[in-house]
Amino acid sequence: MTVEPENRPVTPEDEPSPQPEKKGSKRKSLIESALLLLGGVLVALLLRLIVLDSFAIPSESMENTLINGDRVFVNKLSGTPDRGDVVVFKGWDGEDTIKRVIAVGGDTVKCCDAQGRITVNGVPLDEKAYLHPDDFPSGEKFEKVVPKGRLWVMGDHRSASADSRTHEEQEGEGTISEKAVIGRAFAIYWPFSRVGLLSTSETFTKLR
Repeated sequence: MTVEPENRPVTPEDEPSPQPEKKGSKRKSLIESALLLLGGVLVALLLRLIVLDSFAIPSESMENTLINGDRVFVNKLSGTPDRGDVVVFKGWDGEDTIKRVIAVGGDTVKCCDAQGRITVNGVPLDEKAYLHPDDFPSGEKFEKVVPKGRLWVMGDHRSASADSRTHEEQEGEGTISEKAVIGRAFAIYWPFSRVGLLSTSETFTKLR
């Protein structure tokens, strides 16, 4: 009887031969990948429909905060608009429009005080942070008590903006309904050179 040595070197013949990949396993992997891709697309669509929207700036009325051609993300679940928010809404002509909220329901908004500043409830606004550097708060004088559930909105480039001042003869005396607001613009995502967040100016914190 021959006894095999305990430490016999392993030869290629001793190695287990690789098992061929089963066709069913490959098909299962492809199906799972397709389902993951489909799930990602569905999540993106749901976000687009329910949470996020996109808006292309169509004019110079919000310069220099936003310039013609900028694209912004819009939060559709941002809640009730507040003073200082940049909002997208169904405008007076039915078109999607973007402006800054200056006053909300119950506020008295007026132009202008002795220094040429817009006031809200008697408090002057320091608008240097967002007002177009070659512009002024308003070329027209006005004084409005904003009805409940409505907003007084203005562009940051006042002399180039058709906003609440321009539509005083319409329903709400130029104000827009809170229900017309699609959402709050919170970030520029295009072009890449202008990517950044849109913040609310500190001047509006004095009114809260």
